[in-house]
Amino acid sequence: MSTVENASPADDSAPAEAVGIASQDWATASASPQYRAAVVDLLGALAYGELAAFERLAEDAKLAPTLDDKAELAAMASAEFHHFERLRDRLTAIEVEPTAAMQPFAKGVDDFHRQTAPSDWLEGLVKAYVGDSIASDFYREVASHLDNDTRALVLGVLDDTGHGNFAVEKVRAAIEADPRCGGRLALWARRLMGEALSQAQRVVAERDALSTMLVGGVDGMAAGFDLAAVGEMFTRITKAHTKRMAALGLAA
Repeated sequence: MSTVENASPADDSAPAEAVGIASQDWATASASPQYRAAVVDLLGALAYGELAAFERLAEDAKLAPTLDDKAELAAMASAEFHHFERLRDRLTAIEVEPTAAMQPFAKGVDDFHRQTAPSDWLEGLVKAYVGDSIASDFYREVASHLDNDTRALVLGVLDDTGHGNFAVEKVRAAIEADPRCGGRLALWARRLMGEALSQAQRVVAERDALSTMLVGGVDGMAAGFDLAAVGEMFTRITKAHTKRMAALGLAA
């Protein structure tokens, strides 16, 4: 996930914390084999996402117009790799081989980045600020159904490290200098929105344990999302996306 600013859903519309597993620690909750499998999937998906984000940001730094911009992207990439290390270490601590946990998600994440490869510096910034943050919003929603220990880890690796202001400043300055690029970047951001939501849906749909935890609950311990709650979740994600677009000076 990107280390840029992650606008959280509005407090008055945030979901109530799930009961059961969400009030337990990992040692207790992981007694359920199905829940353990769901968490391994989640951490594997997040870990590969962070590793891929590190690789992508390091590559995007080559597009930077100045040395200062290159250094900023390098710092963002470094933060992503640190997040990856935390997830990798957690998988190892719960006796799961990290590569095996990440492997099922590698193709989907790689396909997403291949389909949304930026053509220039500004598109790369919009992707880091808007595109990756949509996935972060999704994982924040998922975190409400996790045990205390895993939830703290997931929210920690999704934390903003302060680079959001950098992206906003650069994009807004570019639009002010050439208003015509605003339309192009708005179209790009809308494409990112669709691709990121599709990827998030595929992550859940393709992994039985994860989808059961979110939709049906696990062994009666987690409430899961019902169909109405799923719609509300995506509404919150869409609203957060609209706020980010406004911050960039782009029309949603």
